[in-house]
Amino acid sequence: MIQLVKGTKDIMGAEVKLWQDIEKRMRTICETFGIGEIRTPAFEFTELFVRGVGETTDIVQKEMYTFTDDGNRSLTLRPEGTAGVARAYIEHGMHNQAQPTKLYYISPTFRCENTQAGRQRQFHQFGVEILGSYSAAQDAESISVATALLDEMGIEGVELRINSLGCPDCRAEYNRTLKEFIGANLDKLCPTCKERFEKNPLRVLDCKETGCQAIIANAPSVLDCLDEECTAHFQKVQDILTEMEIPFTVDPKIVRGLDYYTRTVFEFVANGLTVCGGGRYDKLIEECGGKPTGAVGFGLGIERLVMILERQNGAIVNEPKRDIYIGSMGQAGHIKAQGMTLALRKQGILADCDTVERGVKAQMKYANKIGARYSAIIGDGELESGIISLKEMESGEKEDVSLTDFVAIVAEKCK
Repeated sequence: MIQLVKGTKDIMGAEVKLWQDIEKRMRTICETFGIGEIRTPAFEFTELFVRGVGETTDIVQKEMYTFTDDGNRSLTLRPEGTAGVARAYIEHGMHNQAQPTKLYYISPTFRCENTQAGRQRQFHQFGVEILGSYSAAQDAESISVATALLDEMGIEGVELRINSLGCPDCRAEYNRTLKEFIGANLDKLCPTCKERFEKNPLRVLDCKETGCQAIIANAPSVLDCLDEECTAHFQKVQDILTEMEIPFTVDPKIVRGLDYYTRTVFEFVANGLTVCGGGRYDKLIEECGGKPTGAVGFGLGIERLVMILERQNGAIVNEPKRDIYIGSMGQAGHIKAQGMTLALRKQGILADCDTVERGVKAQMKYANKIGARYSAIIGDGELESGIISLKEMESGEKEDVSLTDFVAIVAEKCK
């Protein structure tokens, strides 16, 4: 038997109903905020992610699914959504439209990493990207979109944590300060962080290893290295969030895992799990070949969100529900039931009938299993008399209905 590839998952039954509900809420909130949908290809030229995400990131170094096509071109399955949106923004001249450009996506994403709870090798990401402004108001608006979604989903115990990495000059200054601090304890770092220390010391702050966490616990704050302009920008973000009545905590240890972030970065955490994260990336459009463009966005893993909802609300239960099941006896009754069922479906009624030619007793068992509210059985007698008995499944009450008016009566009862 051929089985699932490790790190992938079939989504079905009650769970897929939850996914559909989550996605519907995401789309509704984006419509409220004036954010349009974009669907980018599942794979892009590898260079896009190397340049956009950053050569020193774990994604580029360890986690990308990269292959060579027949034209000897290096292609990579999408490991994150922002770079593809940046490429589309440039390629389609979106900067010529009214700014800012607000886009969202709900896309499968691929990373070759160790599988764990809420993390798969193929996972699904909801992302929002707002491009075309350097204003702190845009940062706050992006955060407010994520806040609205988590509120709508009823996620409990959510904490918003924010930080600023400053501009490239601030970041370079902080890297020097951080190197000086960490350098004295370099031999105590994990192998990954020793490599990060040389290429991108800021990434050491993101390490989850206990030994590394102990070393960086007293590390200098990046906020102390911000210049006047970046400090003012970060303060304005805080002022707007306060005005929006969105509670937050400033956490200087938040750096996020991607190299393209500048200035504001943020995470939403619930019960120790990061639900959502993002930040500003003012250099990414230029890095990908476009004109300098301010931009900010966030990503949210749907698998992680579903896991949090299950922990909070209990396991997802499949509760099938149909409006009516039309059973049948005999060839003529079987044929008539098919036509009546379709007529009801055309009116939006959740109707079902027998398509595997069960006996009447088995049909009624099936009606119970699918949660039918009403049932009826049509056979030669009903066809001859023109009367059919409509039964309410829960109470057992029956009502004789004219066969001619059956569809209209049932439709009225079920709407």
